[in-house]
Amino acid sequence: GIGLFIAFIGLQGAHIVVSNESTLLSGVKFAENWHTEGICALLALIGLMVTAILYIKKVKASILIGILVTWILGMLCQVTGIYHVDVKAGYYSLYPTLEMTDFSAITKTFGQCFKADFHNVGIFNFIVVLFSFLFVDMFDTIGTLIGVSDKAGMLDKDGKLPRVKQALFADAIATSAGAVLGTSTTTTFVESSAGVGAGARTGLSSVVTGFLFLISIFFAPIFKAIPGFATAPALIFVGFLMISAIVKIDFEDLTEAIPAYLCLIAMPLMYSIAEGIAIGVISYVIINLICGKAKKITPLMYILAVLFVCKYIFL
Repeated sequence: GIGLFIAFIGLQGAHIVVSNESTLLSGVKFAENWHTEGICALLALIGLMVTAILYIKKVKASILIGILVTWILGMLCQVTGIYHVDVKAGYYSLYPTLEMTDFSAITKTFGQCFKADFHNVGIFNFIVVLFSFLFVDMFDTIGTLIGVSDKAGMLDKDGKLPRVKQALFADAIATSAGAVLGTSTTTTFVESSAGVGAGARTGLSSVVTGFLFLISIFFAPIFKAIPGFATAPALIFVGFLMISAIVKIDFEDLTEAIPAYLCLIAMPLMYSIAEGIAIGVISYVIINLICGKAKKITPLMYILAVLFVCKYIFL
């Protein structure tokens, strides 16, 4: 499900999948908007083919090379007038600049959690908001950790992630720190799977990534110029790498396969890992309970199913 989800994000970023008033979504119409979303979609498809071919040829850094090739082709299209800049529509110049990013906006949110007045907030409303964030953040994190770790070969023979407590603890600290600093939630992002697809396996990868994020502040003008359609091939291809785990589903046992299927399609269609997990858990408990296989349902699954049902009723 996570593989389909990040592939869907990539397809959106590439403008291959666009919104449609009649059907919600549709494919890009190349001729209609050729100089904007049309050329972006084409370049993303070219980048995807480049990434796939390099990966098959076992070329190191194939995903990174695919991003750079797509970006360079985009700049060439802008030079030749094929790609048109339209800031209002969200199509920006692909050329890097030397203008430093203004980070002063963070002063408006930095430390606001200590200044907010909670006296007028009812206890019920506070609990609702608290549990809403808890469900979304916790199950998004758990789903991402399991999905990415499975692709990295880090799960044990029972499909469990060793030292998951430490991973969740680190995620909780990062989430709290992000709130204090006034940034968006610093949680476990599904895009981390791109690192696994490129070969990341140890904690050193995270340390190096963190360091590169730090120094990227000074190169922000360059990174800001990299368009979404250039990074989209990486997400789409990593989605393919992750969906390969579907072969582990026992389709002969329908009490296992149907909940897995519902979870699989819910994540991209509901645009949430947490929602996919919720649908999967609830359907798993109901199907196995009614089909006389209650013994295979663990107490934790019962608890989670009840919590998820309460979430949909009260939140």
